[in-house]
Amino acid sequence: MNTAVSLGIDLGTSELKAILMDASGAVLAQAGVRLSVSRRHPGWSEQAPQDWWQACLQALDVLRAHESFARVACIGLSGQMHGAVLLGDDDRVLYPAILWDDSRAVAEAAQLGPGFADVTGSLPMAGLTAPKLLWLQRHEPEVFKAIDCVLSPKDYLRLRLSGERVSEMSDAAGTLWLDVANRQWFSPMLRATGLALEQMPRLVEGGAASACLTARELGLRAEVVIAGGGGDNPVAAVGIGAINAGDGFITLGTSAAIVAITDHAAGNPASAVHSFCHALPDRWYTMGAMLAGASCLRWVTRLTGMPDEQALLDQVQAQLPIGQSVPLDTPLFLPYLAGERTPHNDPLLRGGFMNLGHDCTPAMLGYAVMEGVGFGLLDALRAVQSSGADVTACALVGGGARSGYWAQLLANILQREIFTLHGSELSACIGAAKLGFLAIGQGAALLAAGMPVKARYVPDVAQQPVLEARYRKFQGLLGAAKALHD
Repeated sequence: MNTAVSLGIDLGTSELKAILMDASGAVLAQAGVRLSVSRRHPGWSEQAPQDWWQACLQALDVLRAHESFARVACIGLSGQMHGAVLLGDDDRVLYPAILWDDSRAVAEAAQLGPGFADVTGSLPMAGLTAPKLLWLQRHEPEVFKAIDCVLSPKDYLRLRLSGERVSEMSDAAGTLWLDVANRQWFSPMLRATGLALEQMPRLVEGGAASACLTARELGLRAEVVIAGGGGDNPVAAVGIGAINAGDGFITLGTSAAIVAITDHAAGNPASAVHSFCHALPDRWYTMGAMLAGASCLRWVTRLTGMPDEQALLDQVQAQLPIGQSVPLDTPLFLPYLAGERTPHNDPLLRGGFMNLGHDCTPAMLGYAVMEGVGFGLLDALRAVQSSGADVTACALVGGGARSGYWAQLLANILQREIFTLHGSELSACIGAAKLGFLAIGQGAALLAAGMPVKARYVPDVAQQPVLEARYRKFQGLLGAAKALHD
């Protein structure tokens, strides 16, 4: 009997999660540690890499109590993408990690221009890694001169686990420094940001062995193999079984995205659609990304003084039942609390409510926020389709998938069947653990195994006329929102 266990670690923005999974795909134990974000200046978003490592140690302390911990044979890593971890020649962190939703490098992204977008798979955007390094060169020259290596966030955990500077194709694709079609570093873009190949980590595929464990304080064997791993969206795709061309899903977490798996690099940079490498070889994915997703619901919950999101959702369902069309004069919401990527590529864009009245209730605001995120996803879906990728029925994963009301609303807005999955909140951890097994030559059968369907939501055609009218009004507000920061 195969008794090997894989440790899957997912470094999110708000939480680090870790699981123990056996070779049948069963999750044996799980742990989570909350993380906080520092915002020293407007538009800045940073974390201390040391905090990630401490969170990892705390999560593993919890898992160590489970009898299967001693059988860990491999580790898989997943993590937030586009962050810049700056290391000196002694592996010392030189500066706080600049995160994916940081918008300080707007001018630098514009300076880089679109010339290499067809190679790098994306237009330069302030949230991607490369413009951040150009900002550092300009504003923190002493820090920039001391940089010996730039890592993505989850690769810093690998460094602490193994002492090795390694990344893999999916996270590398999110830096703007990768030739996405050929899956290798792209020297012209590195030179454009003042860097050289020598400052980049070695690259492997997500399911390849990248290093062996050397951190003794974990209580694991030295021969434990660490897989390449991947960025959070592609690894979540592995977790839910979205691994073949034509598979698609929606993530509704802190940010939101529509993802379509392809067998070739196929983006549309002009519409701010990304083409990135999948965490598996010979696969890519096309993505329309929103910078704020379920975080909008958390925000309006605090704004309205509700005890939690479920309390607000209960009021929404009571006042605006999902089976009935909302009145046309219900408030509208622009979900751009952190700027936007697809299709607007505008990190300075900001959100807002419109059509508020004295009779406006917390439930109406909650509905408007969920609908606004849905309309943002419809914008992203249409941009993804413009690249030639097809998105039909979609799995819904992330924290927002817990709301059946929101899932049905998305089905109505997107005119697509939406289905939720049992265990999808752990999809990135599970995908990481699957990649761990691949790195030791096991688990190929796990790749095709998806997750059991929890519920299916089909579009309610009776809602379509009102939602289409409200979507046109939503689109008409964009110009005013842009004018506020022009």
